[in-house]
Amino acid sequence: MENVTGTTFNVPTKNDVSPVNQEIFESMNKSLGFVPNLYATMAYSDHGLKRYLDYQNAKTSFSNKEKEVINLIVSQVNQCIYCQSAHTVIGKMNGFSEEEILDIRRGKSDNAKYNALVKLAADITQNRGKVSDDLLEDFFAQGYNKGHLIDLIIQVSDKTAMNYTHNLTQIPVDFPIAESI
Repeated sequence: MENVTGTTFNVPTKNDVSPVNQEIFESMNKSLGFVPNLYATMAYSDHGLKRYLDYQNAKTSFSNKEKEVINLIVSQVNQCIYCQSAHTVIGKMNGFSEEEILDIRRGKSDNAKYNALVKLAADITQNRGKVSDDLLEDFFAQGYNKGHLIDLIIQVSDKTAMNYTHNLTQIPVDFPIAESI
């Protein structure tokens, strides 16, 4: 598929990547049953995929559901259909309904804690870290602390890296396409 510059990015296969990335592909095939196209694309770099996976899989103060709230809204703000689609699937695996996922992508949640998280994550993404005092106060009022704020910034950067990778490469989405909102 071509990106805006006309450069074509094909999804690398196991034979196209470094030995380190070949091992990661084997591991993903064992655990997931496939190598998602976006991860495979990161394997253009001999070090990028492992480096990203180490970053993505590091411990955080957020639950899996909270991470999905962040991933969904950041992917929406960054207009990344690949990550919107992947995190719709992962969000459902973590117990969110289709309507809850769509609401999160719209920038809201009926759950007060998730609502504060989704609004602050969206504001961080849209305004490059220069956030509304009201949103920050609401985040803390919902029981989050300064450590959560740092973990939120890190999670936003994690998802932004993937969003930008897809937005620049336009590799095919290998998940059911997320509903447009």
